[in-house]
Amino acid sequence: MVDFLTVLPLAFVMIAGPQILSSIFLATSEHWARNTAAYLAGAAVSVTAFASLAYLLSSGAPRPKGGSNDTIDIIVLVLLVAAMVHVFLARKTAKPPKWMGRLETANPRFSFRLGLLLLGIFPTDILTSVSVGASLANHGAPWWHLLPFIGLTLLFLGLPALVLLAFGRRGRAFLPKARDWMNANAWVVSEIVIVFFIIIIINSLVG
Repeated sequence: MVDFLTVLPLAFVMIAGPQILSSIFLATSEHWARNTAAYLAGAAVSVTAFASLAYLLSSGAPRPKGGSNDTIDIIVLVLLVAAMVHVFLARKTAKPPKWMGRLETANPRFSFRLGLLLLGIFPTDILTSVSVGASLANHGAPWWHLLPFIGLTLLFLGLPALVLLAFGRRGRAFLPKARDWMNANAWVVSEIVIVFFIIIIINSLVG
């Protein structure tokens, strides 16, 4: 059965790519604390909106007593496969966009809009948020089970700032290395997480 513990790993899929790279750049900006807070606020709005909308729409779908609607599970399965294909195809072009170089001079207003858009217009993020919301609703989980997923997504996005707070100068030196690793390997981890969730959905369908 799909519950909030099984959807938590999908939080990594949400931040792999420009999302976490932007967090790293903002953590090295002049007003890094305010910029990071604004960025997280924008991201929270987008993730909560898409996941909650999918949850509400799926909650209205009829399902057998004590069970789940197989149609919703199949739709979620299709969405996850689409996300997996998108992650795979995007791996070859996984380079920081040129506009990221301007993030070191960003302000809170720009950072908020960035979080709102990055977590709201990227196909992988939309597909993942919708999949999580629909899956939880379809299996009878309460809405608040979305909160750990949303919280973990924001925690991942806030890690660069937390590293800076905890380690200071050493943290600032470490962030570029973390950025390069994420840029090179995040797609592999994302694929593994998506496949893991696909297996859970398939098991739910045949069980």
